[in-house]
Amino acid sequence: MARIQRRPPGRGIEWEFETLVLDRDLSRNVVTRMLVERAEHGGWELDRLRIGNDGKRRVVLRRKIIRQRLTLFAS
Repeated sequence: MARIQRRPPGRGIEWEFETLVLDRDLSRNVVTRMLVERAEHGGWELDRLRIGNDGKRRVVLRRKIIRQRLTLFAS
């Protein structure tokens, strides 16, 4: 159901993407609640939402990849 993909490092911000395919049987309210949960607890934001001819929702979520840098303290 979910596929996570990372884009190769480049200039600027790096993003991690997750693709969801949701059945047409799910109501709009259920999908909204699910996406809000992922946003609040996982740090995801909506990148793209498409509804296909078959009624399935294809959702692409993204979040920033935060890299920690090594810091050296001179003592």
